[in-house]
Amino acid sequence: MERDVLEEVFERIAEARIFRNRDILRPDYVPETLPHREEQIRRLGSILAQALKGTKPNNVFIYGLTGTGKTAVARYVLKRLSVKAGELGAPFTYAYVNCRQSDTAYRVLADIAESLGLRVPFTGLSTAEVYRRIIRFLKSRRIILTIVLDEVDFIEKGRGENLLYRLTRMNGELGGEAQVSIIGITNDVKFVESLEPRVKSSLGEEELVFPPYNALQLEDILRERAREAFYPGVLEEGVISYCAALAAREHGDARRALDLLRVAGEIAERESSEKVTINHVKHARIEIERDRVEEVVRSLPLHAKLVLAAMLRLGGHRTVATTGEVYNTYKALCRAVGVEEVTQRRVSDIINELDMLGIIQARVVSRGRYGKTRLIRLDASLDAVRRALGEDYRIAPALP
Repeated sequence: MERDVLEEVFERIAEARIFRNRDILRPDYVPETLPHREEQIRRLGSILAQALKGTKPNNVFIYGLTGTGKTAVARYVLKRLSVKAGELGAPFTYAYVNCRQSDTAYRVLADIAESLGLRVPFTGLSTAEVYRRIIRFLKSRRIILTIVLDEVDFIEKGRGENLLYRLTRMNGELGGEAQVSIIGITNDVKFVESLEPRVKSSLGEEELVFPPYNALQLEDILRERAREAFYPGVLEEGVISYCAALAAREHGDARRALDLLRVAGEIAERESSEKVTINHVKHARIEIERDRVEEVVRSLPLHAKLVLAAMLRLGGHRTVATTGEVYNTYKALCRAVGVEEVTQRRVSDIINELDMLGIIQARVVSRGRYGKTRLIRLDASLDAVRRALGEDYRIAPALP
C-alpha cells in the first residue's frame, strides 16, 4: 500500500509542469542581471577594478537590511571581476566567508584557506598556524586576494576584532609580494561604530549603503526570475504583484519575495495544480512563517544556540529571566557540553541579535532605586526552537 502511495506521489511530481528551474528562486542564486542595483554594482566594480592593474583595492563596508541585494551584488561583481582578471592574466582571486556559519576566528581563517585550495582540518591547528599558511601561500603565488566577510557582525566579539585587525594588517606581513583587501557585509549599521578605533579606521575605507526595495522594484526582480524559473503561463495574473506587495511591507526584502513565489509554486506542484494562484501564495506565507523559526535557529552560531538552550532550561515561555540568570545558565550549559564560554557582554549582544530576529523578547524595565534591568522571554514556538536545537549534536544532550 505504501509503495502505491509513493508511486502516486512520484508520478504526480514528475509530471508537474510548474518549475522549469526552481533554483533560480533560491537566495544563493546569483543571476546574470540585478535590477535596481546598477548604482551599487558600478560603485563596487570601480573600487575592486584596481586589482586588474595589480594594485590593492580599498577595503569596503556594505550595509543594508536583509534581502536588499548586498551579498548578490558582491558575489556578482567578484565573479565578473574574476573572469576579467583571467582574460587579462591578472593574479586576482577572492574568498567568500559566511560569518554566521563560521563565527570563530579559526573557522573564518580555515574558510579563507580552503577558498585558496589549502586543506585545513576542522580543529587541531592554532589560528596563528592557519594564518601563517595563508601568508605563505599568498607570497608564493603573488596573488591579489579580496576576502568577503558576509554577516561580519556574527564573528565572536573580542577575538573577532583581533581577527579583523590582523586581516586588515595582512599587507604589512606580505611585504608587497601579494595584496589583500576586505569586503565586510552587515545588516547592522551600528556595527562599525562598535569596533575599536584601530579596526574601524582600517576597515571602513569605503562604504556602500543598500536601500530597501519598493514594491515596484520587487515586482521587476520577481518577473525577471520567474521568466526562467517557471514554464510559460503557469503564474496566475496578480501572483507576482501580490508577492512583491507582501515583501515590500516587510522592509523591501527580495529574499522574502523570492521565497514566497518559490514555496507557492511548490504547493501548487504538490496539489497537481496547473497554475500558481494567489491562494497558493497565501498558503506559502503561512508555511514560511511556520518554518522560519526553525530555519533561523538552525543557522545560528553555537553560542547563540546555547543562549536559547539556556532559555529553554529556565522554563521557555513560562519564564521571564534577567540577563544575569540567562548568563549563569548559559555558563552551566557551556561546561556541560565542553565549550569555552564567552563574556557576559557578548551574551548580552547575542540577546540583542535574537531579539532583532524575533526569537526572544527583551525589554528594559526600571526597578526604581535599584536601576534598570532587562527582562527576557522566549517569543518563538517552543517546539520549533527545541527541534532546531536538537539537530545540533553538540547541544542536543544538554536540552531539557
